Amino acid sequence: MKTKIALFLGLLLAANVSHAELKIGFVNIPAVLEKAPQAEKAKKRLEQEFSPRDKQLVAQQKEIQNMDERMAKDAAVMGESARANLEKDILNKKRDAKRAQQEFSEDFNVRRNEELGKLQRRIVEAIRDIAKDQKFDLLLTDGVIYASDKIDVTSQVQKKLSTMQE
Repeated sequence: MKTKIALFLGLLLAANVSHAELKIGFVNIPAVLEKAPQAEKAKKRLEQEFSPRDKQLVAQQKEIQNMDERMAKDAAVMGESARANLEKDILNKKRDAKRAQQEFSEDFNVRRNEELGKLQRRIVEAIRDIAKDQKFDLLLTDGVIYASDKIDVTSQVQKKLSTMQE
């Protein structure tokens, strides 16, 4: 019985909506993300923040490579204890480098996700502003198989983002 009432109310609502002209739009979020000025600023912040650690990791890898080359070149003429010490040092440095690389990746991903979250909130804010200002009844994003150019408001969202302060 409740299902029949819900279905009836749904049909009534649909009938009322079909008489009114709906204003529907579509936003291509990946295109907005690609061209948002805030995305470029976030990328630069991340590069600036993580560049020193990245350089340090590269130097660490170079040092390990040099030690490996020295081991390959000099192993035959090294004493047993010197060779064992060098092998131990190489193994420890490789372990430290692997740990540092994992920490770097984790830290970078956390910060990237923070920046992406801020940008996504900004995009949603811009979309809502456009929807209210232009009196849209419905704005769609992901999952749309087709949207005509007449309802695509992606460029308007991009313009709105460029006027928003960070």
